[in-house]
Amino acid sequence: MTEPQRTHSIAVLPGDGIGPEVTAAALAVLDAAQERFGFTTERTDVPLGADHYLSTGELLPDATVEELRGHDAILFGAIGSPTVTPGILERGIILALRRQMEQAINLRPVRLYDGVPTPIAGLTPERCDMVIVRENTEGAYVAQGSTVHAGTSAQVAVQESVNTWYAVERAVDFAFRLASVRRKKLTLCHKTNVLVEAGKLWTRAMEEVGARYPDVETDYVHVDAMCMHLPVNPERFDVVVTDNLFGDIVTDLGAVVQGGLGVAASGNLNIAGTGTSMFEPIHGSAPDIAGRGWANPAGACLSLSMMLGHLGEGEAAAAVEAAAAAVVAQLPALAGAEMGATTEELGRRIADLVRDGGAPAVEGSLMSQLAQVMAGLRDGS
Repeated sequence: MTEPQRTHSIAVLPGDGIGPEVTAAALAVLDAAQERFGFTTERTDVPLGADHYLSTGELLPDATVEELRGHDAILFGAIGSPTVTPGILERGIILALRRQMEQAINLRPVRLYDGVPTPIAGLTPERCDMVIVRENTEGAYVAQGSTVHAGTSAQVAVQESVNTWYAVERAVDFAFRLASVRRKKLTLCHKTNVLVEAGKLWTRAMEEVGARYPDVETDYVHVDAMCMHLPVNPERFDVVVTDNLFGDIVTDLGAVVQGGLGVAASGNLNIAGTGTSMFEPIHGSAPDIAGRGWANPAGACLSLSMMLGHLGEGEAAAAVEAAAAAVVAQLPALAGAEMGATTEELGRRIADLVRDGGAPAVEGSLMSQLAQVMAGLRDGS
């Protein structure tokens, strides 16, 4: 008896600047993955971003939120335009989506692939393979605050940071699950000597959740020390769990270590089945090079790989990661005209490698590991 074909519903948000270009490249790679691995996708374009906002005044309408809830995943390009005041699109779309879709985890791999140049002298790929699990809904990003006596010499700004057991515990549990299918080491990154009360909460969560994962070794590092160890001693880390603000900063440092923003991927994960997860490259909209074919699509393709792992397509996820890593390794530069190929051409190269299976496998692929973790969450194990 023939098994029914697997189908996934994908919302595609190309966004602004180079977003549509790198998203188109990633979708070409998705076509190749479908051909080889026997699944299909139903795709819906969603026109969020600067142009939509300027023409309609809408950022994230309620109807759009409900539409997105009906999809299995969101593939996101980039948001941001010089035509819109900074912060409006980011808060009104990206942060709003993370909250409304309860995307509890921001997942950022920091992996140096073979052949990819890094600014860290002497760093080799076998020394740099870690994952940062960032709590994605609270901390300083709850956007709660106030200013009194504005415009005077007595003005005071108060910005709140919120940490709940609910959010911290689920982030820590996810990190333990991921560490258990990787190298079985989990590091808490915080600032417990200054942020004492929040630090106590995170530390208690590590202790209590850790009792359920006795095979995972744990340790702790202050965030300032993390910024020192990450560039020079990345092999110290396997999985790192941290709060929203610290994670935002440390992951960008990690992107530089692994070769730059153009090869960095991210996933915003709903792990409870209550909303839709979103996957995006972290390089931004780069409006200065939009339309010139100078954008590296590797970050978008690696984000696609993470999306496939999240959807349970572990083999396809690993194949896309392997192909993207192989193509990037051959480039004379990681961005701009110096890459020697356009965004579209690079997308085709990656797609061809996925289709024919010609890229060497990436050992210990996070994308396949994510498929294992999500399968466990779905079946309650």
